[in-house]
Amino acid sequence: MEVESVESLTPLLQQADQWGEVLLLLPLLVGLEAVLSADNAIALAAISRRLHDPARQRQALNLGLVLALIFRLGLIALASFVLDFWPLQLLASAYLLWLCGRHLLGQDDAKDDADIGVVDTTLSTQAHPHEPGHPHQGASLGSIVATLALTDLAFSLDSVSAAVAVTDRLPLVMAGGVIGIIALRLTAELFLRWLEIFPHLETAGYLAVGLVGLRLLLRLLLPAVEVPEWALLLVVAALFAWGFSLRTAASPLPEQGGGDA
Repeated sequence: MEVESVESLTPLLQQADQWGEVLLLLPLLVGLEAVLSADNAIALAAISRRLHDPARQRQALNLGLVLALIFRLGLIALASFVLDFWPLQLLASAYLLWLCGRHLLGQDDAKDDADIGVVDTTLSTQAHPHEPGHPHQGASLGSIVATLALTDLAFSLDSVSAAVAVTDRLPLVMAGGVIGIIALRLTAELFLRWLEIFPHLETAGYLAVGLVGLRLLLRLLLPAVEVPEWALLLVVAALFAWGFSLRTAASPLPEQGGGDA
């Protein structure tokens, strides 16, 4: 939910006539983006987690968010046309709902298991598919990178429209897009570690994805219906609370010493 980060800074941005004053706001912008884009970050972390290997997960995040940045800047440059193009909003909504439904129905896990099964029958068993360095670890790197970029693009429709409404300074809006990507990269890395500890967190992230998709669809079908921002934030906060409600138990330490021979 990145819209509020722009709207809350509207008075400051309107008073910032000099670029030096705008630069002073950048740390605040980074902090707000990191907090308010948490639902996006957890979704991206959950998607990249399908690669299993931490090194490949980080690589996918780096490549995916670079591609996402290019998409964001293009969206900002074409904002006057793209943001009023309802088929794009419908596609974004359908994509996010499909992504959420696919996870909830277990199709992602089924596909990964099938990919690993094919590898097991065609390659030697010297390296296990879940071990670092194995060439096939669940989903492919290319598919995850593309999914990350498309997911961020769908999430960006709200934030870009709000930013363009606040200011017509294209460089400033693009700077906000860059800040958002940096914040996403940092928070997604954090969520990647938390996903290993909190088993409900991944599902909570995909539910947040579905919530954004429903919001976009509602705006298209019922534009007169205005859902309060506080209600959406409350739902997201509840999802996060549930996501962090269960923690995996620490693995028992191996017994030291041995019995009498």
